[in-house]
Amino acid sequence: MKVVLIAVGNVKSPWAAQGENTYAQRIGHYIPYETVIVPDVKTSKATTPQMQKEAEGNVILSKLQPADSVVLLDERGKQPTSRQLAEMMQGHMNSGVKRLVFVIGGPYGFSESVYARAGRLLSLSSLTFPHELARLIFTEQLYRAMTILRGEPYHHD
Repeated sequence: MKVVLIAVGNVKSPWAAQGENTYAQRIGHYIPYETVIVPDVKTSKATTPQMQKEAEGNVILSKLQPADSVVLLDERGKQPTSRQLAEMMQGHMNSGVKRLVFVIGGPYGFSESVYARAGRLLSLSSLTFPHELARLIFTEQLYRAMTILRGEPYHHD
């Protein structure tokens, strides 16, 4: 199984990019992993949040393959523990899914068409994080899940 993170916008802070890259490389020791960046939508004063969500949603949907299992990182999703995330990953690996795709949306969230395509919603926290911090937290948690599945000493209960 390959894990793909689709994220809207680039990381601008060097520390966040470095942290995300560090965990992405570590994840690669356990499972194939790729980050796909959806460019920020060019907006104007006439662009509404709904228009921005639709434009981002169309690009997100174009990056998906028909058989992908899609998980949106969304404030309305369930908040798993690290162990529960590891169990979810194991379940997907056991099910024969070829690509498990996690998606981090833009500043206004997801369009209805993206919600309709998703199989699951997960929340990283009840708190709201900047986009680049959400990416860093997600990649660290995915790495943590992989170490839990391997019984490695990274995670402490």
